[in-house]
Amino acid sequence: MRDALVVALAACAPNRPSRWRTRRFLTGLSSDELQFIAGYLGTCILGSPADCRRAESDPAASRDQEHKLILLQEFLGRTGIAPTPPRRRVSLWN
Repeated sequence: MRDALVVALAACAPNRPSRWRTRRFLTGLSSDELQFIAGYLGTCILGSPADCRRAESDPAASRDQEHKLILLQEFLGRTGIAPTPPRRRVSLWN
């Protein structure tokens, strides 16, 4: 399952060099992190654009969710699927 997610998500990159870099990035992620990214893309494909924006800016995000959002933003920036929004500052002392 994990390998299939890496291959499928890397295929989102527009050309061979960026696919290779994206695949290398994805191989360092956990299965849970890969599923989060795949779930986000599924929401964007099957849902409305508002659903995607809501997933990115959920104010009730836990630290784990915030970490996954950072990984999602990095993935989106590497693939060029969407412009990478500025990262929110995350307080380490909350």
